[in-house]
Amino acid sequence: MIPLSHVPSVLFVCVHNAGRSQMAAGWLRHLAGDAVEVRSAGSAPAAEVNPVAVAAMAEIGVDITAERPKVLTADAVVASDVVITMGCGDACPVFPGKTYLDWRLDDPAGLGIEAVRPIRDEIGRRVRDLLHDLGVS
Repeated sequence: MIPLSHVPSVLFVCVHNAGRSQMAAGWLRHLAGDAVEVRSAGSAPAAEVNPVAVAAMAEIGVDITAERPKVLTADAVVASDVVITMGCGDACPVFPGKTYLDWRLDDPAGLGIEAVRPIRDEIGRRVRDLLHDLGVS
């Protein structure tokens, strides 16, 4: 269990902030509501969120159409209790007192919906485990 005495804040980071991190943020917002503060960012943000990731999330009733890729900043890391990286390499700044997790997941970029669904589902499983670790039901 990750001990926190306030509303936890989670930052999801991948390279383009267009697929994995956006799906993870969508899952967490959907499952936790206001019980967790959710952020996502990328070390080299894309111009838009991957439309196949948007479609895959829509299939499970999670709307991420309004999301836009954002650049990773030190401020975003400082403001977060938990930082979850998904293939951003060494681009993520490390600060003391933060919990860092690395989720190794396939990048959905360039994949069709059939290949993105298992990635989406694995992210959902990990987000549920994260909620448990945060003590959020």
